[in-house]
Amino acid sequence: MQLDRLSSFPVTAFDADGALALGAYREHLRHQIDARPAALFAACGTGEFFSLTLDEYAAAVRAAVEEAAGALPVFAGTGYGTAVAKQYAAAAREAGADGLLVLPPYLIKPSQQGLLDHFRALAATAGLPLIAYQRDNAIFTADSAAELAQIPGVIGFKDGFGDLDLLQRIMAVAPNLTYFNGLPTAEVTARSYAAIGVRAYSSAVHCFAPEIAHAYEAGLDELLPVFYLPLVKLRDKGAGYAVSLVKAAVRRRWTDVGSVRSPLTDPLPEHLEELDHLLEQGLTLVRKQAAA
Repeated sequence: MQLDRLSSFPVTAFDADGALALGAYREHLRHQIDARPAALFAACGTGEFFSLTLDEYAAAVRAAVEEAAGALPVFAGTGYGTAVAKQYAAAAREAGADGLLVLPPYLIKPSQQGLLDHFRALAATAGLPLIAYQRDNAIFTADSAAELAQIPGVIGFKDGFGDLDLLQRIMAVAPNLTYFNGLPTAEVTARSYAAIGVRAYSSAVHCFAPEIAHAYEAGLDELLPVFYLPLVKLRDKGAGYAVSLVKAAVRRRWTDVGSVRSPLTDPLPEHLEELDHLLEQGLTLVRKQAAA
């Protein structure tokens, strides 16, 4: 799998009653696949993994696999405690996923040994390649990361913590893993991560403006002050906007993917107006660059 570029983390569509809307979800997936990211990461953070029942999760992952049809790999999220994570991993395997993004365990802050035990248990039963997601309550030391990298089936390490000193020490002792920048609005830090050899990253912007995402990946740095930095400022105006703002942008530009599920809330109307303005600024810059 060539995962050294940006990947798409699609949103999960719900209807007006809050039920899973597979038709709208599949339409959204087709937009993503047509833009040719490195991979699809279905039912992960942006896809509201934490809000999905096991049956909904299985249906969402299966839809992503069917729409991708082998054109690009599909990874699915898994999380919570080890026993529950195994259930989601099994559902992803049965749905045809190519791998798993292992989200931090629910609520508690485990010890380093606990984190490693969690991954060993998943690796022993999941039957799929695993990517560890370092963030929040799942922060590895360099010594633990070296052990993690020796667990059969663990292939990747996504960093959402942002400590580049720690990450470089981890990379030095675990060179066999594929590394990803997993910070929110990863484009803002993409150049810094690339400087230490981490070129792959997760792009939430790809969900609603793949042309902007790919233009920035290709070197259109003017997008940073015009689009990305203002987007981060807007994202920080509301709790949960890293998900709900992205979903609102998909809804307004492409497909009616519905609202976020509680406890998340949709963006305020004035913030949606700001979002529309930023999107137009970004698209205008991309069009000018393409016409030059």
